Amino acid sequence: MAEGPRHGGDRDDDAARLRQLEERLSRLTLKPEAKTPMAGYDKAHIAWRMVLEIVAGILLGCGIGYGLDHLFGTQPFLMILFIFLGFAAGIKTMMRTAAELGSSPGDAPETDKRD
Repeated sequence: MAEGPRHGGDRDDDAARLRQLEERLSRLTLKPEAKTPMAGYDKAHIAWRMVLEIVAGILLGCGIGYGLDHLFGTQPFLMILFIFLGFAAGIKTMMRTAAELGSSPGDAPETDKRD
């Protein structure tokens, strides 16, 4: 049933066969081509990045608004205003990240074209 003890020559032969098998498999395996700037990232990482962009915008807006409210004594008017402005900035940043997902590496960034 079980094989007897193996000596070093058998292990070397097995290791060589295993390396040959890995080489053949690596030649036959299709490698994905990166067509977008974020092709190497997992979708969960991109989703977390987008969530953090929105949360960071809201927290920065809240902090700036609270500081200005404290400075001017206008509790909570400026804090509420800057929370909404931070949310808008976070959404804008998130949309820029989403646009990066659909672009290819050689594309020029889109600019605001006004006539």
